[in-house]
Amino acid sequence: MAAFQRAADLGYRYLETDVHATADGVVVAFHDRTLDRVTDRTGVIGRLPYTEVAKARIGGAEPVPRLEEILGSWPRARVNIDLKDPGVIGPLARTLHRAGAWHRVCITSFSTRRLARMRARLPLFTDQDVCTALGPRGVMALRAKSYGGPTAKLVRLAATGVACAQVPYGLGPLPFVTEAFIAQAHELGLRVHAWTVNDAAEMGRLLDLGIDGIMTDELVTLRHVMAARGLWHRTG
Repeated sequence: MAAFQRAADLGYRYLETDVHATADGVVVAFHDRTLDRVTDRTGVIGRLPYTEVAKARIGGAEPVPRLEEILGSWPRARVNIDLKDPGVIGPLARTLHRAGAWHRVCITSFSTRRLARMRARLPLFTDQDVCTALGPRGVMALRAKSYGGPTAKLVRLAATGVACAQVPYGLGPLPFVTEAFIAQAHELGLRVHAWTVNDAAEMGRLLDLGIDGIMTDELVTLRHVMAARGLWHRTG
């Protein structure tokens, strides 16, 4: 929660988190499948009740936050949510329904299957259009098309009901996000969000290309880069 608060204090209105569900269906904002790496406890989150996960401390100090806490603490923020495990799909849908937060989230995943299952749940909970990102297959089809590949039909199919492509800014020394990639996405009505961009020069390159969103760990750096270009507009 302290990390999210820092972002809000700096003026950010868009937050990003990964999610898992505990054994009893509580959705927590946490990257790893287990508690082992960054907390003072161990165990697979999906096999533990929330009462046990709640005892863990990140870095020995901070509790693992519930997604519902984040949505409630910053009601004006938009939240990008990465589905990290199939078991979180149902609990996430119920959490977003309780919070009335469908209009301010974007749902993504490294799994095309997980995204498809999540989209299938949406009509059960809301009649609103819910922002979701392209899955990996759609992203690769979009990239192929940006290089002139004959995949426009596949990309349009993948993009049905999808608002954005969320992609790495590069693959090793090579850029993944190019001017052609962004142009092709925009032609299809998709926005492009790049992750995880921590270098000021790379942030500038992406902004020059017309990127729509940048995910970063370096909040102050991104704010400085955007402010220098007249793009930083803080709201209360």
